[in-house]
Amino acid sequence: MDYIHNVQYYETDKMGITHHSNYIRWMEEARIDFLSQIGWDYARLEEMGIISPVLSVTCDFKKTTTFSDRVEISVTVEEFKGVKLHLSYEMKNEDGEVVCLGKSSHAFLNKEGRPIRMKQEYPELFEALNKAAQDN
Repeated sequence: MDYIHNVQYYETDKMGITHHSNYIRWMEEARIDFLSQIGWDYARLEEMGIISPVLSVTCDFKKTTTFSDRVEISVTVEEFKGVKLHLSYEMKNEDGEVVCLGKSSHAFLNKEGRPIRMKQEYPELFEALNKAAQDN
């Protein structure tokens, strides 16, 4: 699933390149878009009482980006077994060059902060994420 981000001026630093912290924000934007694309937008999850905190995040920077660059972000489900969701992100510039590779891991909790039994409690969501993992 691809998401497009256009680098904003405020995302750049004094050197004119995108500040590294923004790539993690873009991963979140792409993740939210990915969930929407598979029919489970984040607002719907929250309405159902599901929260999905980030457990870990990594970025491997390959090339710089600058103001007005168009960055295509591909989101892939690396692993999903019902408790944790592991995603990978590949960010490319308009020339198709990889600018950043990222990963994030997420849990699924109820509003009280306890892990949910995804397969039993939310089988449709479980199947959607499981299918996305198998489509890789």
